[in-house]
Amino acid sequence: MNLTLRNDYGCIEAVIDENCGFEKFYGIAGLLTDKLQVNFTNKIDDLDTSYWDFNFKGQKLTLHYNIYDGVSIFPVRHKDAVPKDNEAIKELARILENLQ
Repeated sequence: MNLTLRNDYGCIEAVIDENCGFEKFYGIAGLLTDKLQVNFTNKIDDLDTSYWDFNFKGQKLTLHYNIYDGVSIFPVRHKDAVPKDNEAIKELARILENLQ
């Protein structure tokens, strides 16, 4: 997996794949649940977008899929993210890179 970290919206976002389908999204969700014992606390699904919230190291994060933007992970409170949110994204990105 070749993740990209970006800071376009006032928080760190881990871009997992910019050009993929729902299979990749479900694959990452499976990795999070199977390898990291993540429980999704809120799932919002639409025709071409999904937002699945979860907790990681005490921080609230979102696994996001969009037909145009691909799969990424960012803090739930993206514009109001605190440094701990951004550190959790960086740590999770490193872990996901090593799992694949």
